[in-house]
Parts: sequence; structure tokens; C-alpha cells
Amino acid sequence: MKLPLSKLLLFLLPAVFPLIGMGQNLTGIWRGYFITESGENYRLEFQVQQAKSKTVTGVSYSYLDTRFYGKATMTGNFAIKNNSFTIQELRTVEVKNMGGGATCLMNYKFAYARSGREEFLEGSYVGKTEDRANPKNNGKWGDCGGGTVYLRKVTTSDFYVEPFLRNNKNITSTDTPVTKTTVKPASKTPLATKKKTTTKPVAKAPVKKTTTPPVISKRSTIDSPVPKTITPVIVEKKADLPPYQAPQVTRSRKNELTTALTVTNEVITIRLYDNGEIDDDTISVYLDGRLIIASKRLSASPITYTLKMDENNPEHTLVMVAENLGRIPPNTSLMIVQDGDKRYQVSITSTEQKNAMVRFRYQKAGN
Repeated sequence: MKLPLSKLLLFLLPAVFPLIGMGQNLTGIWRGYFITESGENYRLEFQVQQAKSKTVTGVSYSYLDTRFYGKATMTGNFAIKNNSFTIQELRTVEVKNMGGGATCLMNYKFAYARSGREEFLEGSYVGKTEDRANPKNNGKWGDCGGGTVYLRKVTTSDFYVEPFLRNNKNITSTDTPVTKTTVKPASKTPLATKKKTTTKPVAKAPVKKTTTPPVISKRSTIDSPVPKTITPVIVEKKADLPPYQAPQVTRSRKNELTTALTVTNEVITIRLYDNGEIDDDTISVYLDGRLIIASKRLSASPITYTLKMDENNPEHTLVMVAENLGRIPPNTSLMIVQDGDKRYQVSITSTEQKNAMVRFRYQKAGN
């Protein structure tokens, strides 16, 4: 029997759309990051399994480094009609928070998207305080802040791969955390302090203050003139301070100001991590135009630099230059600045067209 084209299309469409829906399966590993309302940036990983009913269960890991991580069980639902995915954490099963503070559970709302072979989840979350000893006393959604979330489907995990994913041929099973990070690498941080209303990971770890002996500048001494002899004083240019020209890579690309920080300690510590998935991003860093870090690969272990400040030289500029774009452009990093008891987090993005610039200004405490 020959059908008119219009009727043939009507006949085929119901058969095609279920096939499209069937291709959207969330089962697997999703990795990325979330940004709190206060601008702090934390890594996030989901390991989930989707049932035929579109119910989704699994675990989440949120983390900053080995001092801050947490693992929670989750349950949710995937609505294929509008590609929306909601999932919430039920309880934390493992927490490492050296800074103390409350833990927070998170409720996520995502939009699912596919681009070629890549799959993404993008959305938002709200948090609530958790009473691990008595869950009946948990807070309400929103009392632990909120923010935005970005995840990408990947085939490897920084953590122990859950049993329900072990038989998935597309997933690399690692019984132990990635070697770049210590056991259970910088993982989950449901550590959110209520003070900052940042979700799980917002907890401050005690910071070791490193005291650096003051730098005593060497001054040339002038001997008393020999009697009856006038000796002219010759001022020599210091060899270590020649005039210099900014490197080509910082002149040929646009230097875009990411943020300006005012610090109150004479010694601050700067740590640089890969932001999101570790994808071989490599950077060089210039301090006031001079190279201080050359072609270093970003990872879950920080690249650390100590910056000394003083009232005579209160302003410094760091420029982060992308030496490559990694496997997933652009080149992104997370900068953690420790200023005594204060801690700042800065998300850095650099490309082949622009460098990321961060300015530091020293202001003595109490001034």
C-alpha cells in the first residue's frame, strides 16, 4: 500500500522520537565544577545510574583539595520531554573538613545538552545544612546558599568507581584515586560554612603562617674622605635591576584584568590548580613582567608561589599566559590566594588571544 508523504511522516515520527529519547542516558561519570554565590569555585563529580523509569541514583564528590572533600548519596529524575534533570543529595557518607564547620546537602536542577559526541549538564543548585547525627534536624533548602553548576560527561574518575559502573566498558575503573592527588584526592567538600552560605565545601582550613625574615637591603658604605683629598662619590647602577622590556607574549596578547585584591599581610601564598577537568592545561606566570613560572602543567596538585609585599613596593601584577589550551579549550585555572586568615578564590581563563591579569595591592592592617 502506497501512503501519501504527509501520512508517511506521521507514521514514522512516533517511531523516531522514542529512539532519540533512548539515546539520552545519564548513566556514567560527570565532572566539572560549581560556583557559589560568593564566587568560590569547587570541583564536582557525579557517578550516576539511570533506570528505565528515568529515575537516577548515584553519588557525588565535591572537593577543593585533600583538606576539603565530601561524598554524598543522591537520587533524582530525568525528564526526557524537556531535557531537564533534577537530583538531590540525601546524606553525606564521607566528609573531610580540616577547617571544621557545618556540612551542606545540595539540590541540583540541570538542563541536558549534547554537542556532537559531547554531553553536558548546566544548571543551578541550592543547599541546606545537614545534621549528620540526626537528619530530622536538617535545615531548609536555601539556608546554605546556592550557585551555578557545570558538568561534562567523561570516561574516567578521580575517585573509586562505584560498583554499578564497574561493568560499563566506556568507563576506566580506578580502585584508587588518581595518582596526581592523594588517596581520595581533593574530593568532595560538602563543607560549607553557614557564615559564607557557600555550599558544602565552604570551610576554612587552618592556615600555617610562614614568617619570612625581613629582607635587609645592602647599602654601600662611604668611607670618610682621606684628609686633604676629595674623593667623588660614584653612584653605580645595580646590575640586578637593568631596564627591561615586557616579554613579547605579554605584549602581543591582550592583558585582561580578572580581579584586583587588597592584601594586608607582607607574605601571601598563591596556589594554582587546573579548573574543572584535568586536561593538560599548561601556563607560564609573569610577576611585574618577569617570568616566575615557566610552562608548568596544571593539575589537582597546586603550583605554589610566595609573594612578598611591603609598603615601599605595595603593588604587583601577575599575568597568567596560556602555553596551550589543553584538550578542552580554553585554558582555565583556579587561583587560591592565602592572605593570613583570609582566603580568596579566583577563576582564571586565558587563551591564545588574551592573558589573565590579577593585581595585588598591599595595605598594612589598620591603615
